[in-house]
Amino acid sequence: MANNKSAEKRIQIAERNRVQNRTYKSALRTLMKRCFTACEAYGSKPGAESKVIVQDSLSAAFSKIDKAVKVGVLHRNTGANQKSRLSAAVKKATSELAQTAQV
Repeated sequence: MANNKSAEKRIQIAERNRVQNRTYKSALRTLMKRCFTACEAYGSKPGAESKVIVQDSLSAAFSKIDKAVKVGVLHRNTGANQKSRLSAAVKKATSELAQTAQV
């Protein structure tokens, strides 16, 4: 329980920020999942259309990660780690396809 007005206001601000950060992180996780599923779909059924979907989902996720770091929702190292995970997944999906095409 807050003892003065400034403490009450800080509680309200903290709650507002918590809700905003939660929605931002939720949207970020959704975009990351879309990218991972697009990579799986491209690996199972390759094609130009699938590749475009992978690239679009990757760029959308990268954009959201960068904005989250800029706003302060994520630490910059966490953002870099997530971008690295996404890049590795896309690279793996495309390299597996290239290896199966060579064989």
